[in-house]
Amino acid sequence: MFIRITENGGRRYLQIMESYRNDAGKPRSRVIANLGRIDDRPDGHLDSLIRGLCKVTGRDAPEALRIEQEPGRAFGDVFALHELWKDLGFDRALARALRSGKRQLDVEALVRAMVFNRLCEPDSKLGCLRWLETVAMPAMPETVTHQHLLRAMDALMDHAERVEIELAKQIRPLVDRDLAVVFYDLTTVRIHGEAEIEDDLRAYGMNKEKGGIARQFVLGVVQTAEGLPLMHTVHPGNVAETKTLQAMLTTVLQRFPVERVVLVADRGLLSLDNIDTLTTLADQGGRKLEFILAVPARRYGELVETFRGLAFDKTGLSEARFAGHRLIVAHDPLRAAEQSEKRRARIAELEVMAERMVGKLNAQDAGQSDRGRRASDRGAYSRFTRAVAEAELTRFLRADFTADRFSWSLDETAIHEAELFDGKLALLTNAPDLTPAEAVARYKALADIERGFRVLKSDIEIAPVHHRLPDRIRAHALICFLALVLYRVMRMRLKAKGHTASPRTALDLLARIQRHRAKIGERTVNGLSVTTPQQMELFDTLNLPKPL
Repeated sequence: MFIRITENGGRRYLQIMESYRNDAGKPRSRVIANLGRIDDRPDGHLDSLIRGLCKVTGRDAPEALRIEQEPGRAFGDVFALHELWKDLGFDRALARALRSGKRQLDVEALVRAMVFNRLCEPDSKLGCLRWLETVAMPAMPETVTHQHLLRAMDALMDHAERVEIELAKQIRPLVDRDLAVVFYDLTTVRIHGEAEIEDDLRAYGMNKEKGGIARQFVLGVVQTAEGLPLMHTVHPGNVAETKTLQAMLTTVLQRFPVERVVLVADRGLLSLDNIDTLTTLADQGGRKLEFILAVPARRYGELVETFRGLAFDKTGLSEARFAGHRLIVAHDPLRAAEQSEKRRARIAELEVMAERMVGKLNAQDAGQSDRGRRASDRGAYSRFTRAVAEAELTRFLRADFTADRFSWSLDETAIHEAELFDGKLALLTNAPDLTPAEAVARYKALADIERGFRVLKSDIEIAPVHHRLPDRIRAHALICFLALVLYRVMRMRLKAKGHTASPRTALDLLARIQRHRAKIGERTVNGLSVTTPQQMELFDTLNLPKPL
């Protein structure tokens, strides 16, 4: 057999021929297979035929035709995040803030990789390196090491203020200049390590996740009513929440030139000093600063008489004055009844416990009980006070330590005062044009920032933190904050188009789009896996270009 190229009408054709002799013994040739035209087809279209023939005959393919197929890498999710990153201008912001002729690292690319890792497969910095081997990250350096990532984090902190200012410039167009409702809250982030260093951020405090004492730092987040994170703050783990408010608000007013700001914050941030500070800030700069702060009403004894005189309308709202500002109170009768009933039930259980101890002591004194360990009045006092403290009812039940025998008293006045506050939400505001219903609605929207904290701790996995140096901890917090911004912008765009997928679901679906690469001799061929209509719809919904 042999190969022959024939021409017909100016076109060239490839044929497999066979030689043979006819009946008369004369040599002849005939066509075994027509392989089609070769004029308008790429030069490499015969390579597969040659390799196939080599495979059938058991021979090695020529070196120039050998195929090496790399494992497929996830591409759709990192491509979408990369396009969103560019759309928000974060690439330009970091390039401006980190501009340096001496630095050999592409810090923007390394930071971007760590941010995307928090959203796609959160892991340690070493885990981030393993993840990079499984994805086709756009615009990444050829080689990335653990030291590269740590040096990128250090570069972030060397220019921390400049970085945050440049990022704020990119977020600023998304904020309403006339009126910005700003939500502020803090959460605690668990951290590993027992050693202590200078200016350590790691401190022991009440951890909101564990409900007990843990080594931690405190993270504050500021976001708009639409759920867009504006900035974050990092504090030592034992900081008092009220002390973080002034610095945060001053920074917000500097970075975001909004004419009227309405700050909404939870009860842990309210103190009379903070109210004075907010009032002073409101009088500076010619801009209007207003606030809606939840009041920890049970802490202020002067509010007892105020709450006694409240008259609620049909919607359960009432208004009074406190600390020179409007006090708005919302009352939920069902919630109030549940809280009162629960408190009285706990008190009743403790009284039953005390009665049993008295009965045992009396029987023991009368010689009617010889079984078990002997009880004492001192032991009864100890057990009773410990149980009352654990139930957090020391205001209502008190042991009488001056009496010769174990006894206690119930403070009905304190119980009635506590019931005044049951089922009530108290808000303090200086906004003159907000109705009580509007103030309550805006405060309840604060719950969305709690959902953001849950995203940080679940999807983004900000904790536990394994860094030791304060600047590395701050860099980790900034990386996680940037991941939260991308997550929230995705959520806003999906919600605006009525799409039901969450950002987490969307990224999981897009990750199924893979980038494939094969080497055929010296040629490299790249391609994408087949995309589905659902995946293409997500790019349209997110206002992002489709991968090619």
